[in-house]
Amino acid sequence: MAVFSGLSEKLQVITERMRGKSRVTERDLKDMMREIRLALLEADVNYQVVKDLTKEISQQAAGTEVIQSITPGQQIVKIVNDSLTKILGGAESKLAVNPSGFTVYMLYGLQGAGKTTTAAKLAYMLKEQGKKPLLTSVDVHRPAAAEQLDTLAQRIDVPCYINKDEKRAEVIATEARKKGEYLLRDTLIVDTAGRMTIDDEMMDELKAIATAVRPDEKLLIVDAMIGQEAVNIALEFDQQIGLDGFIMTKLDGDARGGAALSIRRMTGKPIKLVGMGEKIDQLEIFHPERMASRILGMGDVLSLVEKASRRIDEEKAKKTLERLQKNQFTLQDMLEQLEQVKNMGSLQDMMSMLPGMGGKMQATQVDEKEFDRFSAIIRSMTMRERNNPKVLNASRRKRIASGSGTSIQEVNRLIRQYEQTQKLMKQFAGLSKGGKRGMLSKFGLGF
Repeated sequence: MAVFSGLSEKLQVITERMRGKSRVTERDLKDMMREIRLALLEADVNYQVVKDLTKEISQQAAGTEVIQSITPGQQIVKIVNDSLTKILGGAESKLAVNPSGFTVYMLYGLQGAGKTTTAAKLAYMLKEQGKKPLLTSVDVHRPAAAEQLDTLAQRIDVPCYINKDEKRAEVIATEARKKGEYLLRDTLIVDTAGRMTIDDEMMDELKAIATAVRPDEKLLIVDAMIGQEAVNIALEFDQQIGLDGFIMTKLDGDARGGAALSIRRMTGKPIKLVGMGEKIDQLEIFHPERMASRILGMGDVLSLVEKASRRIDEEKAKKTLERLQKNQFTLQDMLEQLEQVKNMGSLQDMMSMLPGMGGKMQATQVDEKEFDRFSAIIRSMTMRERNNPKVLNASRRKRIASGSGTSIQEVNRLIRQYEQTQKLMKQFAGLSKGGKRGMLSKFGLGF
């Protein structure tokens, strides 16, 4: 995850050094805590949070049962992981659902935090879960914001209520709630107006809207890129109108991670969802224990499996597996697999979810564009060439390189990759007969 890359790299070096120790001295612990403290401060983590976290780790790691255990290094790594998990919130915090059957989520935030896009992402997520959301914009200050939400709503096929003629936000909110109940929707997502700064006028308007729609969840959209300032904004909103939690956006960016690690401890309110990219389906449930594990390079296999379950076409994966078992895997099959894996998002991000791969991924950058080049090469082939690569002589390869905007060397590299994939997939196909068919199908393995 880009937002934690710097902190993750440093902590992984520190914990890996401790992991291998069969004997841990007080000097080792002192050095480790100094390095952890510096790493957290460099990541823009709130000073009080750094102080609390390092104190907690020190107290637990200095215990006699840890230092004198058979594997003290591994015990200390577990303590660091547990402490990070606790700082991040401990456990997943679910969105509230009104037992009456009609739930209202009210979204707050300053301009530029990604509030309107997040509203649409939340609607898409709930729709995928079988809910029937209705979106509404009560931003009476920027008409373009309402139009943007309406456009996004049409794209995901979710109804959206806007009233450009009405200048009172609380009136639009009341109308939207009535509209949602009339249409038998079960969820109303209210996108409120943002401001460049927090002011009394803004807060009075938000209080009036809350009175009108009676929200079950008041969620603040927090931009991870603004660091510790996000904590100050969160504290101000919570003091003025009360919050139930946060949706943190831009965790795929280059922020240092201080906001995510500070906000729960400083406000007492949980991060409920996180935005992992610009696409409409890149809003995810926040799992503190999984995030801590990824920061320390211990992987996040559960999230990887969940992502595969959502993005992989199991029917296509099953057909590919059957073709593999019959030794019929073609370049057309490879193209489909490339597209399926690309649908899962960043390859670098996926690799970081594998245990032990986090630190290695920092050292070796994955060429994400290689997928695009390979896809372009295969698309420049005829169906006969895709289904029977043996016909690819020198002149054909030259034509394909020209048509795909690549070189003959890159075409040759793809063919070699394909041949290696064939051999590898034969081995996987053989494993599937031994009971691993379900897992292979789940991940859509094709290269």
